[in-house]
Amino acid sequence: MKSFYHFLMKFRHPKPKDDISQFANEAYLDHSFPRNTDNYEELSTYLEMNGHYLKSMSVFDQAWEGYENEILKRI
Repeated sequence: MKSFYHFLMKFRHPKPKDDISQFANEAYLDHSFPRNTDNYEELSTYLEMNGHYLKSMSVFDQAWEGYENEILKRI
């Protein structure tokens, strides 16, 4: 199964047009980001402690919802 990070990377953009693209760019540069997990709690906890680059945790929640709809529902 594709990790959340792998899903998020499809939103990277050299000129981010929205908060999720900005999040993807910043997560790419965050070498400590948990890249191999699909666990919401692990990611949420990490971002609460280290996600200084997020405008709001709602950006993560919005991205997670997209991840659930695209990836987790296939299982």
